[in-house]
Amino acid sequence: MEILRLVLLFLHLLGFAALFGGLVVQARESQKSVNSAMRDGVGTAFLAGLLLVGVLEAGDGEVNHTKIGVKFVIGLVLLVLVMANARKPTIPQGLWAGLLLLSVANVAVALFWSPTHAA
Repeated sequence: MEILRLVLLFLHLLGFAALFGGLVVQARESQKSVNSAMRDGVGTAFLAGLLLVGVLEAGDGEVNHTKIGVKFVIGLVLLVLVMANARKPTIPQGLWAGLLLLSVANVAVALFWSPTHAA
């Protein structure tokens, strides 16, 4: 079960990296759009995250449902926004900035809302 958890965590992180990379690569461009890295990354991160929660629930450890709920909502908003704009030739600068902010916020929730890092 631990190997499966690690594989899903790895896929979850790769998905975020693709989403974040797809956003950052457009930072200097005047016209922003949803690229394939963003589309595939958000889908991978979301699905791997859901499966990861399932594996954690099946294990003996304690799961912070509030944290998972917050990450789920942020991830779902990201997924909906990316998929709703995937076929559009351009997206507004504000939407691009919002996607970037939500992506970073999701990582911040994962990192700072964790008992592993508590003193």
